[in-house]
Amino acid sequence: MPVVPFKQVDVFTRVPFQGNPVAVVFGADGLEQLSMQRIAAWTNLSETVFVLPPTVQGADYRLRIFTPRQELPFAGHPSIGAAHAVIEAGWANPQEGTLTQECAAGLLRIRIETCQEGTRLYVRVPDAQVEPVGPRVLNRLVEALGLPMPGEYSGASMVDVGPHWLVADIGSERAVRTLEPDMRLLAALCDELGGVGVNVFGRTPQADSLVVRSFAPGDGIAEDPVCGSGNAAVAAHLTESGALDRLGRSYRVSQGREVGRDGEVLVEIDEAGGIDIGGAAITCVDGTLRL
Repeated sequence: MPVVPFKQVDVFTRVPFQGNPVAVVFGADGLEQLSMQRIAAWTNLSETVFVLPPTVQGADYRLRIFTPRQELPFAGHPSIGAAHAVIEAGWANPQEGTLTQECAAGLLRIRIETCQEGTRLYVRVPDAQVEPVGPRVLNRLVEALGLPMPGEYSGASMVDVGPHWLVADIGSERAVRTLEPDMRLLAALCDELGGVGVNVFGRTPQADSLVVRSFAPGDGIAEDPVCGSGNAAVAAHLTESGALDRLGRSYRVSQGREVGRDGEVLVEIDEAGGIDIGGAAITCVDGTLRL
């Protein structure tokens, strides 16, 4: 029975058990996709990743990313967690503060920064495609979220950053934190739109921060504690809608308190619209996995 290295990394936190965990499996080169999917269902985390040798020149390693139900071309917290894990395990060494990750979405840059608090890792997300949705979809979303109807909402978009997310600005921090969505209605809406889930966001009293929640019932995840691709989708929506002027191109996101976590996501958007999602990571489990 093959035995391979295994880590469980908490992402978007420096405090164990306060972020979003990702399972990282090394050396599973001989595993078929069905076996990888079975392991991802068994870990029962929002994502499980498999670190493999690269197949493209210039990449430091290759990543395959699975939810309990499907493989994803890209996901944010697994990319950051895997980068943390490969550096810690010595599987790859940053060159001039960067790693290059190969995944189904292509080659992605991982930037490693050292600050007073410790190390932060940023992933450059795939170029986003943003498509506004009409009043019918917005009204169905408002109903599924349990928000007052009618209300004053700033519109919604379908955003493709690898995963397809429905994104909506519902105004305030309080509105976001007190949501009690109808998961059945959300799942039906996401299924109709071909999306993995819904991200909602609101503004906090601090000028440079948001609060975000991410729901993915169609993928077996009622609420993702702290979601990297979801926050990338929010950033793309803000950019496309012209709402960055008030917030700024560098901001922080609080996410996870509603499910007992307290994650912090760092978002940077350059002048060309490129999005970096970043944060801290810490290993909580370090051992082996019997395949």
